[in-house]
Amino acid sequence: MTPVITIDGPSGSGKGTISQLVAERLGWHLLDSGAIYRVLGLAADRAGITAQQPAELAALARSLELSFQGGRVLLGDEDVSQLIRTETAGNAASKVAALPQVRTALLDWQRAYAKVPGLVADGRDMGTVVFPDAAVKIFLTASAQERALRRYKQLKGKGLDANLARLVAEIQERDDRDQNRSVAPLKAPAAALEIESTSLSIEEVLKRVLERVYKTYPGLAVPAT
Repeated sequence: MTPVITIDGPSGSGKGTISQLVAERLGWHLLDSGAIYRVLGLAADRAGITAQQPAELAALARSLELSFQGGRVLLGDEDVSQLIRTETAGNAASKVAALPQVRTALLDWQRAYAKVPGLVADGRDMGTVVFPDAAVKIFLTASAQERALRRYKQLKGKGLDANLARLVAEIQERDDRDQNRSVAPLKAPAAALEIESTSLSIEEVLKRVLERVYKTYPGLAVPAT
């Protein structure tokens, strides 16, 4: 079986950054499952399909012309990498991801990403539903205030307007929706390494993750320091 590392956690926990760094360090493939739902939310909005139309959303998911090329996210021939990183896109993704029909439609699509030499899968149910047999499971979290502050700094760094209090409220609302949805709720997978990253640097989190990876796969070459 192709080795898989799952990295789950709530919005803003740093799982995307850590997943990318781990994939680069190992030379493995990367699955950004959140991008799939964000693209679907964007495509649904353009098609005039709402969360109250689960059958139509599932059909759209099955026909989604989505691809990842050189760090870019493409919908057909359009680069939507920036469009899907807004808070609006994130909230839309959370709503469509709560629908069982949509998650079922995308399950095989996600599992097909597990290819040699290995896969790092980033999401909210990678270790619980999509790859339940993964040998390495990580669950990252941080306080809502810290996650909102990280997002606030990102937006300000891009010259965009941001309101910290509103970001905190949006993150808390999304957490509640993700944790209490009826299908694949956000939770730490069994036997996962749980890392509370509120007071940790990216380098510290990465070190803990890689320690678990190399312990599980001792045959992997540990890069010289």
